Amino acid sequence: MEVTYKTNGTCAKVIHFTKNDDGTITNISFEGGCNGNLKAISKLCEGMKAEEINAKLQGNLCGFKNTSCADQLARAVVSEI
Repeated sequence: MEVTYKTNGTCAKVIHFTKNDDGTITNISFEGGCNGNLKAISKLCEGMKAEEINAKLQGNLCGFKNTSCADQLARAVVSEI
């Protein structure tokens, strides 16, 4: 399933990814945000299960914000779309 997740509280405005039938997440991309860092997060998470991404990235904060692009990805992959 192709997913487009609108972020909240981050420089990246949207996250796109594919949620596969086996629970893996592929084709992760961000619109906006820190290009190099978000490309790295996308590569590192490619093919991981949604629950694993959530466990690793949930709660990661950016500066004084109460979220981050990584935290938003964690929320996106486990959300019921």
